[in-house]
Amino acid sequence: MSKMKKVLELVEEKGIIRPKDLQEEGLPKKYIYRLYDQGKLEKIDRGLYKLAGKSFSENEMMLSVARKSPDAAFCLLTALRFYEMTTQNPHQIWVAIHHKDKEPSINVPLKVVRMTGKSLKGGIEKREVDNVPIRVFNPAKTVADCFKFRNKIGLEVALEALREYKSKDMGTMSELWEFAKVDRVQNVIQPYAESMQ
Repeated sequence: MSKMKKVLELVEEKGIIRPKDLQEEGLPKKYIYRLYDQGKLEKIDRGLYKLAGKSFSENEMMLSVARKSPDAAFCLLTALRFYEMTTQNPHQIWVAIHHKDKEPSINVPLKVVRMTGKSLKGGIEKREVDNVPIRVFNPAKTVADCFKFRNKIGLEVALEALREYKSKDMGTMSELWEFAKVDRVQNVIQPYAESMQ
C-alpha cells in the first residue's frame, strides 16, 4: 500500500488529522501537504485537515477544538447542545480548562471557563464523534455548572437544563446533588428542583 493511501486511510479513521499524527504513525508529514495540494484534503484550521468534501455533523467546530486541545472538556451551552438539553444555539464553543492552562489557539469562536480540582475532573465522559475522541461533561455535571455559571449563561438557561434533565431522565437526582455539592450550588438548585416535582 502506498504511503499516500495510508495517509488517506488515517484521515478517514480519525476524521480530522494533524501533521503530528503522521509522525506518530511513522509517515512523513509532507504527505499531508501533497494531498492538500492535490485537493484531496481540506484545511480546517492551522494544522488541521479533513478529507475534501467530507461533511461533518454540526459538531465540526467541536471536533476541531478536540483535536487541537484534547485536554479541554466541553461544558455549559456546548454540552447542553450535545445532549439536546437546550433550545439555545450557541455561537461559541464552551470549553473548560485548568485555571493555569493556556487558552487553545484555534480559529473557532471559543468561550473558555476556568476550573480546578473536582470541578474540572468530575463528570467527564469520553465520547467519539466522527471518529474524533472528545471530552464532555455529563448531563448532571452540566446542569450543576449551569447554576454555578448562571451569571454568564442566564438563569433561564439553567432552569431549562434542569427541566430537560428531569423530564428526559438524563440521570439521577443523587448524581445531580453530587455535582451541585462540588460546585457549591445545592442551595441554589434545591428550590427550583422541588418546584418542578
